[in-house]
Amino acid sequence: MNRESSTRAPRTDRSGTANPPSAQPGNGAGLLFRIIPPGLYAGRSHTLIERSYLVNKRAWMQVFSGFFEPLFFLFSLGFGLAQLVTTVEGPGGPMPYAAFVAPALLAASAMNGAVFEATFNLFFKFKYAKTYDAVLATPLGPVDIAVGEATWCLIRGGIYAGGFIAVMLGFGLIDSPWALLALPACLLVALGFAAIGMAAATYMRSWHDFDLVQLAVMPLFLFSGTFYPLSVYPGWIQAVVEWTPLYHAIELMRALTSGYVGWGALGHVAYFVVMACIGVVVAARRLGKLLLT
Repeated sequence: MNRESSTRAPRTDRSGTANPPSAQPGNGAGLLFRIIPPGLYAGRSHTLIERSYLVNKRAWMQVFSGFFEPLFFLFSLGFGLAQLVTTVEGPGGPMPYAAFVAPALLAASAMNGAVFEATFNLFFKFKYAKTYDAVLATPLGPVDIAVGEATWCLIRGGIYAGGFIAVMLGFGLIDSPWALLALPACLLVALGFAAIGMAAATYMRSWHDFDLVQLAVMPLFLFSGTFYPLSVYPGWIQAVVEWTPLYHAIELMRALTSGYVGWGALGHVAYFVVMACIGVVVAARRLGKLLLT
């Protein structure tokens, strides 16, 4: 028997077509390559969005509950305190206090919806439900998880923001066609906060660490120019506040709803684009490190 006749011929299927060695059942490396795609992203993050929708479809009241907190603040401060504080300095000069507070509460609504969805739910799925361990048993990778969860947080934050914009419109607190861009801007704000919240959740060890989330969110809500102009602070505090994310969100919303939109709005948009990119990258790397090791 010569060397050519002793060499194993490639297997053929029923049609007589030869299968390449990498596709034969006995070749483990080829089978692994077909099951697990190379890299960390399979382009199927939409399946996680669909899963989140199906899970929350029966808990719709829990999803919409975050909308009411800023609404109550608007009623108590925007219309209650407004009886004592008639006008306040806004982007284009003095403006009614309710019109000053409402855009800030809109930005805070997008922040709250995204942050708490990204931190609490991601931590539960990761530590207790082991959802992501099951996800990684499929062709999906850590980047799919990060993108899918961030997108769902964006959707939830967008629901809060859309409802609040409708309330503002009903009370006559929107004075400019630029307000049509307020909802896309809220989605960008929600995406930025969701990405950072996901990255922070990967570093949490127990439920006690969520006190730190509240410790970060509450000062942002109170001191980012939500209820009064930044000019009331000393100069060094103003410089610190101007670096915080909610301040940029509030300034962007006030500019859009009042109609005084300048080139500075692009700086606010760029801030959240960078924030979202950093958060998604860190979250994906952390999830990959924690789940694949």
